[in-house]
Amino acid sequence: MKTILSKAQLAITIKRLSNQLLENHLSLKDTVLIGIQPRGIHFSDRIVKELSEQTPTIKIKYGKLDITFYRDDVRQGLHTLNHTDIPFSIENKNVVLIDDVLYTGRTIRAALDALLDFGRPAKVELCVLIDRRFSRQLPIQPDYVGKAIDSIISQKVIVFWKGKDQIEEVQLVE
Repeated sequence: MKTILSKAQLAITIKRLSNQLLENHLSLKDTVLIGIQPRGIHFSDRIVKELSEQTPTIKIKYGKLDITFYRDDVRQGLHTLNHTDIPFSIENKNVVLIDDVLYTGRTIRAALDALLDFGRPAKVELCVLIDRRFSRQLPIQPDYVGKAIDSIISQKVIVFWKGKDQIEEVQLVE
């Protein structure tokens, strides 16, 4: 087990990613943020909290997307059904999808398919906490990256969050 991001590094990374989002979407007027269920929600909640603190006068449009039925492995019964909550239109909006770990790209492909059921966005960007760079099975790349790592297939990235787990850090496990 190896720590990739400590609690302090995680906080700094979230602040940096939030600043990068604000650089590219200053007023957040035509931008919506959507966290991918289930594991991306803890990360997206933190990004939205940081953005809210930096821009207290702006109402951030934030939704949560369940991709269970859009996954190519849904028939294997490995996934728990979650709740989608997107209380606004994404039509002609800049959508920032947020997830914790980008690995093969299949989760993001499923999220893109699910997203299209809600309308046609002007643009879709991807924000991830950890990018497992050389493990992609689909041509999907993030626009905002907390940390890029090289890992082998037998390793697993686990993100621990304070509200859910006893610790708050990112670990690489053999």
